[in-house]
Formats: sequence, structure tokens, C-alpha cells
Amino acid sequence: MALKNRVWVIGPVVILICALAGGVYGPRVTAQNASEDQKMQESLRSISKVLHALEANYSDPVNVEKVIYSGAIPGMLRTLDPHSNFFDPKSFALLREEQRGRYYGVGMTVTPRDGKTIILAPFPGSPAYKAGLRPGDVIAQVEGKATAGLTTSDIAELLKGPRGTTVHILIEREGHDEPLSFAIVRDEIPRLSIEHSFHIAPDVGYLRIASFNETTSRELRDRLREFNPASLKGLILDLRNNPGGLLNEGVNVTDLFLQRGQLIVSHRGKASPERKYTATRGNRDSNFPLVILINRFTASAAEIVSGAVQDHDRGLIVGEASFGKGLVQTVYPLSDSTGLALTTAKYYTPSGRLIQRDYSSVSLYNYYYNKDKTEASRTDVRATDSGRPVYGGGGISPDVEFMDPKLTPFQELMARRYAFFNFAKHYLASHSTISKDFEATDEILGQFRQFLREQSISVEQADFQENQKYIQQEIKRELVLSMFGSDEAYKLGAAADPTILKAIELLPRAASLLENAKQVIARRPNP
Repeated sequence: MALKNRVWVIGPVVILICALAGGVYGPRVTAQNASEDQKMQESLRSISKVLHALEANYSDPVNVEKVIYSGAIPGMLRTLDPHSNFFDPKSFALLREEQRGRYYGVGMTVTPRDGKTIILAPFPGSPAYKAGLRPGDVIAQVEGKATAGLTTSDIAELLKGPRGTTVHILIEREGHDEPLSFAIVRDEIPRLSIEHSFHIAPDVGYLRIASFNETTSRELRDRLREFNPASLKGLILDLRNNPGGLLNEGVNVTDLFLQRGQLIVSHRGKASPERKYTATRGNRDSNFPLVILINRFTASAAEIVSGAVQDHDRGLIVGEASFGKGLVQTVYPLSDSTGLALTTAKYYTPSGRLIQRDYSSVSLYNYYYNKDKTEASRTDVRATDSGRPVYGGGGISPDVEFMDPKLTPFQELMARRYAFFNFAKHYLASHSTISKDFEATDEILGQFRQFLREQSISVEQADFQENQKYIQQEIKRELVLSMFGSDEAYKLGAAADPTILKAIELLPRAASLLENAKQVIARRPNP
């Protein structure tokens, strides 16, 4: 690599190390820390020597940019904590896209399968949806370029482009001998934070927040207005699998449920003075019963919402203990469109409990994928507004533990072989449409059984009969997804979701919790 290019690659490393030492725009080095500065310079020289040695002596050509961006910098940050992170130009652009909550393209989810890239589902109302693309369609070409050998990310990038431009896509669809050609005009595709919102029962609202971006609280205000809070008998807020996102949006969402002036969250760190966030708008007396669903993949901003609601006894938390991500990352833009997310503080719920779980003695893999469900520290005991004990240092523990039943071996086999997804493609190849009141009759169950045989998926008759209701639900859901979109399909799944059904059952308990807290607080002497 030419010296000029090598300097370009090493440059961000120098900036990054300086950022770690004193902040991207940190204080000037003085005589007092001259020895530390000398150590840093020696470290930089060592890094440079290693890079030169790699280029000169490694058995294969060395991509120095990959070594730096994917190896050296992430490795350095992992010695600090699991969440400090470096973003190369591509990942930094994706981060900003997710935070803004929009991009320009055709609007669909694609995934690799059997060596091809298929469409999982077009987004409702998107250009792809309006053009008639379906789940299961195979993307053969984009703008005349064959997709064979391309990654899903490569294809997704080809589909994106300026608003108003046209992208030409060639699709292979079961039941059609020749590929289908689509010319789709790109448009703004909102990355909606609230994926689904509807009445799950009479006067009971259901909201699923997938992540927290710049539009989350605005979306929530709009959806609550559509529900008419004054008439709500309860709200189910689903934060399962929500990885978090923007702190301010987590605060703004919580503000919509608490009373004005109540503490939402605080954070503090070595170089970060304590900052407290309180409800500035408040729920304006919209005290409908609230149940929040969480699981082990509920993290960060989603834990801020759950923790504040629980500490103030505003709602009932149902599910399993959350992830335990309570470290504040400040994102510093660096040169060459890269960025550094550096941990600068820790989050604390209103009762004072730390959200972050211990990561000092576990590997990065085990931290993310083998979470111990019993990690909440019983020594860090706090109390909610009504005096209920809650525990810090292990995420948010639910008020009511509830886990979805595990899939049976038959159901796991169906999922592993994509049986229902593939049957829906097969069925629609000979049936142009279905009605919304479609049901999987005995005849269709027979067709599905025959389809399994053709796919060499062996099942016992007893297993088939035992899982008949499940089979009928999944066939219908996949066909509705293909014909009417993900919103309608999700409603079907939600109506049979055991955790959601449990949440509806627990709404009276959530109402009693809030009322009891009010009475306890009213009996306390004024300070």
C-alpha cells in the first residue's frame, strides 16, 4: 500500500486513541501528564511497526483498513466494556439512518436462503408493497446485475437510492415459468419505531415499540391519541426484543405515562456530572392500566422506560428479566465518516438502582448470548413508591415472571425447514388470492401434509394431529402476510400470543397497583 494510503488508514487510530485518553476535544496536555503522553506516543509507534510488519511479511495480501477497522480498534474498545464501539463509514451511515428513522428505497426486508436472496415481506404501503412484490419472491437481478454471489447487504444497497428514481428488479416466483420484471420508484421509507398498534381486545390497546429513534415519542403520542386514552380500559406496551436506542426518546416516551415532575432516570460517570431527567409534560391524568412486556433482549432505553414505570408503580412489568444494559454511550464523530461510541456514564432508575449488570468476569460472547437469568443483585435493594422491593445490577426484574411455552419438536422442525413460509408460496402459485376470513380446512391440511412429503419432511400422524390448531394458525398467518401485509399477519399472531393474553388478564392487577401506590403516598407525612 502506498505511504499516502497508509497514513489515511492510521489517521483515525491516532484520533481514536487521543479520544480515549482525554475526549475527542479533550484538555491540552500539560507538563503534569507528559509521561502519559510519552507512553501514548510509544504505543502509537508500536501500532505503526506492527502494521508495517504485517504488510511486509504476512503470507497473504493485507487489507490494512480491515485490520484497523475490524480488528485493532474494536479489540482496544473491548478491553473497556461490552458497549463502547467503533463505527466504520458504512456502519456509521447505517447508525445515523436508524436514528433518523428513515431512508430512501423500495421498502422491504430481504434475507439469504438456500444460496439465494428472497423477500421476507414488503413494508405495508411501501413502493415494493404497491408494486405487488410478495414474501418468498427471489431477487434474481437489480438494475441488470445478477444477485448471485452478492451478500444481502450488497443487494439492500442496490435497492436504495435517491427519492423519485426508478430501480428495475427481476423476480423469480413459484408458479411462473419466466422471471417477473418490476420497475419501482424509490420513495422515503420510514423506519417506524412503533411497528404495530391496534385494539387487542375491546377498549384495550396494544403497542409494539421495536426501538427508540428520533420519531418514537411522536409516533406514540399519535397512536395514543387514536386510541383515545380517556376510553382505554388498558394498554399493553410490548418492549420484548427492543434493543433500546436514543436516551432522549426513552425519556420522552416515559414522560407520557408518568405524572409531571416524577423522576425518570439519572446518569453519572467519572467525567460526567449527575444529570436527572424528569417528566416535564406528564400523562395529564391518563391513568389507564398499563402492562409492559419485557424479555432478556429488552435493553437500554427500553429498560429506562420499564424501570421508571415499575419504580413509580405506574404499571405492571411482565415477562423475564431484561438484558441489563445501563451504560451511556456518547457518539463522537471522527474523521473519514467514522464514529466512536464511548461509554461515559451509567444509568440509574428513579429508586436509585443500577440497570447495568456485571460484565467483569464473562466473555463478550457469554455477555450477549448466555445471560444468567438470576444476575440481579439481592444486595442492592431499593423500593418503589409504594414500598415494594426492587433490585439493582441485573436489568429490570419483572413483577410477574412469564415465559412463552417452548416450541415442541414438531414446531421446531417446521420452523427450521420454513415449512409454512414455503407452503404459502406453493399454495399461492395455484390460487391467485385468498379472503381475509380464510381458514385452513381439512382439504388444505391434506395439501399441506402432501407438501411436507414432497419436501422430504417426515412427520408422524400423531404429531400432525396434536399440532393441528397450530398448523392452521401458521398456514393462515403466512397466507395473510403474503396477501394483506405484515400488519394483518401480526394481529393474527398477537391474538394467539400467550404472553399478550397473560398481559390482558393482568390489567386489573396493574390498575390495583397504581391505586395502592397513590394511597400509600397520600398517607405519608409531608417532608
